[in-house]
Amino acid sequence: MIDEGKDGISMRHAVVGAVVFVALGAASGYAIGIRDFPTVNSAVLSAEPPAGVDFSPVWKAWNIIDEKFVPASVATSTPIATSTEEANLDKVWGMVAGLAASLNDPYTYFLPPSDTKLFTDDMSGSFEGVGMEIAVRDQILTVVSPLKGSPAEKAGIKSGDKVLKIDGVDTKGIDISAAVKKIRGPGGSEVVLTILRDGWPAAKEIKVTRGVINVPAIETKTLSNGVFVISVMSFTANSSDLFRSSLRKFIQSGNSRLIIDMRGNPGGYLESAVDMASWFLPIGKVIVTEDYAGNAQNIVHRSRGYDIFTDKLKMVILVNRGSASASEILSEALRHYGKAKLVGEPTFGKGSVQELIDITADTSLKLTIARWLAPDGKQIPTTGIVPDVEVKMTEEDAKAEKDPQMDKAVEMLLGQ
Repeated sequence: MIDEGKDGISMRHAVVGAVVFVALGAASGYAIGIRDFPTVNSAVLSAEPPAGVDFSPVWKAWNIIDEKFVPASVATSTPIATSTEEANLDKVWGMVAGLAASLNDPYTYFLPPSDTKLFTDDMSGSFEGVGMEIAVRDQILTVVSPLKGSPAEKAGIKSGDKVLKIDGVDTKGIDISAAVKKIRGPGGSEVVLTILRDGWPAAKEIKVTRGVINVPAIETKTLSNGVFVISVMSFTANSSDLFRSSLRKFIQSGNSRLIIDMRGNPGGYLESAVDMASWFLPIGKVIVTEDYAGNAQNIVHRSRGYDIFTDKLKMVILVNRGSASASEILSEALRHYGKAKLVGEPTFGKGSVQELIDITADTSLKLTIARWLAPDGKQIPTTGIVPDVEVKMTEEDAKAEKDPQMDKAVEMLLGQ
């Protein structure tokens, strides 16, 4: 889990968040006129530009910058790069980042070497930071969900919080990559987030002490009334095995009433979500479709048909604004086939698929390549999935350690 918007990740895709490794001509489009312009790196500038695209303005600007640029402030005049080759590479990375930004897609961005390393480290499941997922929503940096037990959750960060400043620096126009670098840091250090929450009259500063983050996966418990609860906090590589073990405990409990709690679950591996859904659905039932809009053949993910439960099973799934991507896929599939009712608040609305693509050996492009289609063939709405029964969870509820969403789920199950 990382401090960024998580995509639905297929094991095929090997992407985070919730999500296809494809070889791509490195920095395509920057090779035109290479003999007449600065030589950057033959490995980087190895692809042909798109037909009919004139890149002469790019190289004209490049030469003018090299010839005339002087930093506006002495304080910023020290170059980050230590050589002409590194300086040129920085320009290339800047152009690729600008190309990605021109798509106006909050989930598409370029990761230079340092960011690619952070991303790779995060895939290990343990890292130092504040432990929350963020995304850009309506051009505002927004918290998807704080991880359970993380410094962010302990500091009071909530799903849906708008992050207006990081350590006093305005986040307007910031991309995810830059935000991650500002929020991340060594354990024990502090970051100050200026947060605006729905219902607050003004923004507030929240100090978060960074720590070592271990990504939680699945927990189980039996309520005093006998209802069995499986809390799925993320879809990690081993979530399928953990979920199977949890279902075994549920069966051994002799109960027929089940709550799957996916509140605050920002997503993860698509394969885990498909595998979990397969325990409740006959073989061949469509769980989700990757819609490539004609760029490639759509991929349909179907139930593997474990389907071990009878009609006696009564199930409710809890969701909220922090439920995204793979959480939405699993929830909508089980609701579509009448296997579960959804209770809580509208989900985040992560209706697209991202792919992490190698640009060079140490840089990558996170690119939206497809849309998630629910079993009914409609895209998972970007405004979020509306539950069957909407129940709000207020700050007063949280302070009083009340859980009206869980209470409603139990009421529905015991009333059946």
